[in-house]
Amino acid sequence: MTVLFVNACLRGEQSRTLTLCREYLEGVDDVEEVNLAELRLEPYYGEAAAYRAQLEKDGQFDDPMFDLGRQFAAADEIVIGAPYWDLSFPAALKVYIEHVAVMGMVFHYTAEGRCEGLCRAKHLTYITTGGGNVAAANFGYEYLRGIAGMFGIPETRFAAAENLDVVGADIKGNLDAARARLAELKATR
Repeated sequence: MTVLFVNACLRGEQSRTLTLCREYLEGVDDVEEVNLAELRLEPYYGEAAAYRAQLEKDGQFDDPMFDLGRQFAAADEIVIGAPYWDLSFPAALKVYIEHVAVMGMVFHYTAEGRCEGLCRAKHLTYITTGGGNVAAANFGYEYLRGIAGMFGIPETRFAAAENLDVVGADIKGNLDAARARLAELKATR
């Protein structure tokens, strides 16, 4: 089973989100990691967007620009780790999704105009940490849930350590609550 770990923890080893992700992935033999801080993807603009769209239309997927989409579509499980930033997640993750969303490889449209996902993964697990209350406005998870549906991934799962920057909060208790949730998810892998 190949687990694709999309590491959007841009603070690197300082990231509490990354710590939780590493704990969740512990014991998994086949993990492919995409480190967005190292990758530094650019959004598609103008000519590059038109070139990509033409290749998609022609079904020519041998260009290296489609490597991330191919990797995403082939994974058995997707794990995304991203801190809770600005009611969502870092922009680097959105740019990554843009690169992954390859029509004809990750999803396609039927003759009736219905979007159909082509991904192999059975679930997408989203792990985050936030300085405040994540559950109050978790737009990052809602977006990823929608994307997973579009890509044909039938189940999305979520774990968060919240209120990590709140004065007087039980930081260890909040992290341990997230760890307990991750243990539940790991048991149903």
